[in-house]
Amino acid sequence: MSSAPSRTLSPGSSADPSTSQTPSPSIVPGLALALGVAVASMLVAPLLPGISALILAIVVGVVLANLAPLPRATAPGLAIASKKLLRAGIVLLGLQVALGDLASLGLGMLLVVVVVVGAGILGTVLLGRFVGVGRHLTLLIACGFSICGAAAVAAASDVTDPDDEHEEDTVTAVALVVLCGSLMIAVVPAAAALLGLHGETAGLWAGASIHEVAQVVAAGGALGGGAALTVAVIVKLARVLMLAPVMAVLSMQQRRRGARDGKQPPLVQLFVLGFLAMVLVRSFVPLPEAVLEVGSLLQTLLLAAAMFALGTGVRIALLRQVGVRPFVLAALSTVLVASLALGGVLLAA
Repeated sequence: MSSAPSRTLSPGSSADPSTSQTPSPSIVPGLALALGVAVASMLVAPLLPGISALILAIVVGVVLANLAPLPRATAPGLAIASKKLLRAGIVLLGLQVALGDLASLGLGMLLVVVVVVGAGILGTVLLGRFVGVGRHLTLLIACGFSICGAAAVAAASDVTDPDDEHEEDTVTAVALVVLCGSLMIAVVPAAAALLGLHGETAGLWAGASIHEVAQVVAAGGALGGGAALTVAVIVKLARVLMLAPVMAVLSMQQRRRGARDGKQPPLVQLFVLGFLAMVLVRSFVPLPEAVLEVGSLLQTLLLAAAMFALGTGVRIALLRQVGVRPFVLAALSTVLVASLALGGVLLAA
């Protein structure tokens, strides 16, 4: 699968001996494009039920990249958006998680969240081996489906593939998260009705099983809102908090692997520490509501810009060449996470 237009441009040599080096390419065009699409996605997304700004930005990136090649001048800025803006957005995501809200779920439900994420990742990895999907793509699918969707995919890729050697795996996993997570918005409420789950129980299941936060909000609304929506979002944020320990484990694995290759990546990525710091700030510092609102908007802006940049790396013609196996794995992982969540919720309830 080809990636977005080359994200690193080699300075050309100058025939003028007085010129020592060609200036580095500007990051402004690509950043301006990514941020502009992010703003537009944030304005349009509320008009489309069940569609978050992040998902919309990914779709726009895919469409633009496949309709016509993006200008080469946008490549450096898009590289910055897909990495640095992503990390900054994940740090600010921590402001959405208050430990007091999570504690209100009770120890039983918190254990369910840990099991869903842990067993979801391990189970998906085993399923990936059974289905025959590559190790790296399997790991990205496992993290995205078990934790918090596209942001978890991108975060895991940032830790395990810092040089973008497997960028096609990232865009494939993001595309699968969008597809399967969107289907879950309708499937979970319908299945909850068939199973006789109502109110908070159905909300707990939605929060523990659906991929993206915005998708959980949409499903919670379909369940009737109120208490169902509230607990669905709190459970989902508990899963978001699991992003930190999972990324720390991946960092340590990467460090051990790097030691054999003579490389020493950081023990814990800086953005993971920043995420945890923001969680503590939200939990123990009485922040004004206006500050939380600005933080939420900025977090969405940065993540949407990063998702757009990732979307520009998706080539539909080549995506079809990955074959049916990743789609089978995505479906199996979705069923696995939903089943773990349902069993855990019923036991905890």
